[in-house]
Amino acid sequence: MSHTAEDALATLTAGTAKVLSEKELLEKLNLGRPLRIKLGVDPTAPDIHLGHTVAIEKLRQFQELGHQAVLIIGDFTATVGDPTGRSAARPPLTREEVLVNAETYTTQAFKILDKEKTEVVYNGEWFRSMTYEQVLKLNSRVTMQQMLQREDFKSRIEKGQEVRLHEVQYPIMQGWDSVEIKSDVEIGGTDQLFNILVGRDLQKEEGMPQQVVILMPLLEGLDGVKKMSKSSHNYIGVNEPPTEMFGKLMSISDKLMDRYYSLLLGSNRDPSLHPMEAKKQLAVSITARYHSKVDATEARDTWEARFSNRDTAAGALEISITDTPSEANVITLVAHAFEAAFKLKKSNGELRKQFITTGAVQLNGEKLTDPMATVALKSGDILRLSKKHSVKFT
Repeated sequence: MSHTAEDALATLTAGTAKVLSEKELLEKLNLGRPLRIKLGVDPTAPDIHLGHTVAIEKLRQFQELGHQAVLIIGDFTATVGDPTGRSAARPPLTREEVLVNAETYTTQAFKILDKEKTEVVYNGEWFRSMTYEQVLKLNSRVTMQQMLQREDFKSRIEKGQEVRLHEVQYPIMQGWDSVEIKSDVEIGGTDQLFNILVGRDLQKEEGMPQQVVILMPLLEGLDGVKKMSKSSHNYIGVNEPPTEMFGKLMSISDKLMDRYYSLLLGSNRDPSLHPMEAKKQLAVSITARYHSKVDATEARDTWEARFSNRDTAAGALEISITDTPSEANVITLVAHAFEAAFKLKKSNGELRKQFITTGAVQLNGEKLTDPMATVALKSGDILRLSKKHSVKFT
């Protein structure tokens, strides 16, 4: 490696929310061997979104510096469900469902990581072979007081909401993963601090060097407020079509654009560019990363034809007319179109005030301002929902 440990440290700590600690990380980088860098993922859904990629990008940086990326697929922990930030227990998944999700999840992760240089391990390999005696021994290393220090558990108990005992196991299992794979560094979101510290404690008890904790910021979703998640309907999936991905990126605020440059591209926007052009370049770069340069350029051309030239039909996202409520009223139709094409859930009040009564909603160029008017659709109809959202029924 031609770079110095100090150079590597500067690269690896850039864009992080917290590192515990930089001194420990520098010591490990000076060991002169590839470090084992752990990122654990629970494939509770088949697809990943840009919020997931923040930690994966950091793992890729380590990989490019010659270190060993270890991607832990939580085929066992996903059947329990990470309680972090949850106000209720997650619905359990079967192992079969988890394994199906894991296949698409890893395929999408390898759009960022070098597959040939990534060690993929399933934590069911060790947890499924444990005896009950071993589970009890593992549990004895952690106190209930420690577990109940977690804000999410504490909050649920204070509100009289149940905390299931299997959820208390989750941080212990995540920590034990670090022991099993002998991780030098673990990467996670800022909400993972508690779980990763449990890993440090367990490694220390095993007489192993403790892992360094690298916490990455949580990426805000399209609304600029909540963290990106499917449940908040504010996400951009890495497998979404290029035009959809580009269009969603163009809908973010200028303030959020800087966060996306930093966390998704590891760079800063060019201050000499007009904000609109800077956003287009951001959208092109991200779309090209998950598709191709040609796809990204075509998506930009389509978007510009649609909005710069006010050509509503160009680039309108297609949705099936057979899945659309027949003879629906305007408000039902618009709600369906937003969710089917853009994965956006909007309340009836919001649809009335912001879209329908303002004249933003148009069917083939004709304004639909009565929320309760019924609409008969035919294939090929173009429904304009707003300046940034149009659908074509096919």
